[in-house]
Amino acid sequence: MQYLGVIIEPGKTSLSPAIQQAAIDAMRLDYHYAQWSTPPNGLSTRVTGLRAPAVRGANVTIPYKEPIIPLLDEIDDVATRVGAVNTVLNQGGRLSGHNTDVEGFSRALKDDAGFDVSGARAVVTGAGGSARAVVVALCEAGAESIAITARTKSRAEGLASAIGGGATRLEVVDESHGALENATLLINCTPLGTAGTPEEHSSPVPAGTIHPQMLVCDLVYRPSVTPLLRDAEARGARTLGGLPMLVYQGAASLKIWSGQDPPTDVMFAAARDALAQEGVSQ
Repeated sequence: MQYLGVIIEPGKTSLSPAIQQAAIDAMRLDYHYAQWSTPPNGLSTRVTGLRAPAVRGANVTIPYKEPIIPLLDEIDDVATRVGAVNTVLNQGGRLSGHNTDVEGFSRALKDDAGFDVSGARAVVTGAGGSARAVVVALCEAGAESIAITARTKSRAEGLASAIGGGATRLEVVDESHGALENATLLINCTPLGTAGTPEEHSSPVPAGTIHPQMLVCDLVYRPSVTPLLRDAEARGARTLGGLPMLVYQGAASLKIWSGQDPPTDVMFAAARDALAQEGVSQ
């Protein structure tokens, strides 16, 4: 038996144990996946524990995706560009950091939305770790332009500066309204609209700025139809919720640990069951 887990702040919950253990059982792997509640001052101790022979690795949630980096022995190229790690692999006591959020988002766009990013004009709301992964994914896929808007403009500027666009034009905008007029893709990377929070009825953009020619993505998956997606559907836009990215990044993590392709259909079913048990609408 080897152990896996998600490193998460005390008081928070994750779907990862349900999703990952369902896939692990279906694959008949000798792994056990748990939720590892870890206070900020306990992160270093937790990472030291990952070096134990019985531990295969871990997933990492906000706010630990960046602070964990100096505690690891190495990180891959994707994690380096994003500046965040969400997956750790233990190989003989040596810890490597990876970022599967980029792959998860790219796969969700391609497989679930059927969207071709090449030449897309995107607007990204938010400037945290998820936004960084999304911007990297869009740049790698050949987006024409990305407008980034965030509550704190300096954070958006820092994101754009750190990642760089290459052939993709990156710009920071105070408000996304003007940028949305010609946008073909809108991605919400903020927690606005999350069920059970003070902002569960909020959307990152006014409904009137959404138009039928765009795909609207929301990384929030509690609930499956957020205020943003409800507005988008009413305006005739195509939509993509946050669950596919969650499942696909988890599948990519499990492949890093096991070397095998996980059954994503099993993972989707487990995620929906877990959300239903929480009483979250799907």
